Amino acid sequence: MPIQFKILGYAGLLPFICLPLLIVTDITNYYYTFQHFVQYSAIILSFFGGIHWYDALQNNRVNHQLYVAMLPSIVGWLGLVMLDGNVLLGILSCAFIGMLMYDKYTLVMQKAKIIEYTTLRLALTTIVVVCHLAMALVA
Repeated sequence: MPIQFKILGYAGLLPFICLPLLIVTDITNYYYTFQHFVQYSAIILSFFGGIHWYDALQNNRVNHQLYVAMLPSIVGWLGLVMLDGNVLLGILSCAFIGMLMYDKYTLVMQKAKIIEYTTLRLALTTIVVVCHLAMALVA
């Protein structure tokens, strides 16, 4: 996997890491920062659905993968519209973990590439979930 994928993946963690830190240091208001955090989380979650949409299209598969590709967007949006607080953070965290597990067993790639991809995703998802926990704790 080219280094650019890793750099961009880790760069995508900056809002997850920085927003809880802004609250802890009293630089910003909790309510607005929480909203920005969960909105960013839902957007990034939707991105993982796009991976499956592309994989299903690329491999000409109209099966569960095509439908599961829509779930992250729907879960993220419904969560933003209907939930709040720690429940929303928990749902988003579970969705990130669920997509990681689904990726591992569904994506069609060369074995070495899927191992490298899921290893990167495991690291990124772990940090994302820890940041969701941190956001829940700073309330």
